[in-house]
Amino acid sequence: MAAALFALALLLYLGLDFPEASTAQSSYAARSDTAVEVGNFRGLCPCVRFLRFGTPGGFGIENTHGSDRCYYDCFSNFRLQISYGSAIKLMHERTKFRLHSHDVPYGSGSGQQLVTSFPNVDDANSYWIVRPQPDTSAKQGHPITHGTIVRLQHMKTRKWLHSHLHASPITGNLEVSCFGGEGESDTGDHWMLEIEGSGKTWRQNQRIRLRHIDTGGYLHSHDRKYTRIAGGQQEVCGVGDKRPDNVWLAAEGVYLPVSLPK
Repeated sequence: MAAALFALALLLYLGLDFPEASTAQSSYAARSDTAVEVGNFRGLCPCVRFLRFGTPGGFGIENTHGSDRCYYDCFSNFRLQISYGSAIKLMHERTKFRLHSHDVPYGSGSGQQLVTSFPNVDDANSYWIVRPQPDTSAKQGHPITHGTIVRLQHMKTRKWLHSHLHASPITGNLEVSCFGGEGESDTGDHWMLEIEGSGKTWRQNQRIRLRHIDTGGYLHSHDRKYTRIAGGQQEVCGVGDKRPDNVWLAAEGVYLPVSLPK
């Protein structure tokens, strides 16, 4: 598992195509089987020596002097931030399926690449690279705040999470697809980040919604599943109003270090 995540981090680093932001830290891969010594990492108290990966939430904190109060404070205050260039899996909050795509087209509607939500946590086709809008000053490593417009690039096929007015196959809502590729992207790939609850910077395990700019539809999934081409996978679509089924969380992934814009 550790070797696979190192390979993923290397692939991600080599595939980044916008300017580097200066940083002295390396990337952090959630769900490894190792512990990384970090000392007083990003302002955590000195009792925290290790980030222990492999827990259900993606990582844990190991302290060194046994103070439960200190441990709790450090753990509750530390959640990895999502920065541009990070490769993450988005988990549907209610069903725990991951946003997913692979090189199979819809049999109706646009005929573009199918997007589903997928039950298997470890599938590589569920990684998405977080990218900024074109022609912005955003750089690799910059944090992402509430109200920011982002793009999600499917890591395996390099296409963009996309939506339009075609009807989704199961429910007839807005179809969500993958479209375009390197150097081919339009406003149909733009999604506004809406953070739920307190906190204005996007972090791991934080409840979010993604609202599509062109259609106004929220990225949505539900219990209804495909039976043939993507058997057992849930439909992903866009809906025009806020519902419990359009809440997502950043889960597993390769989280690049954060560097604040100058």
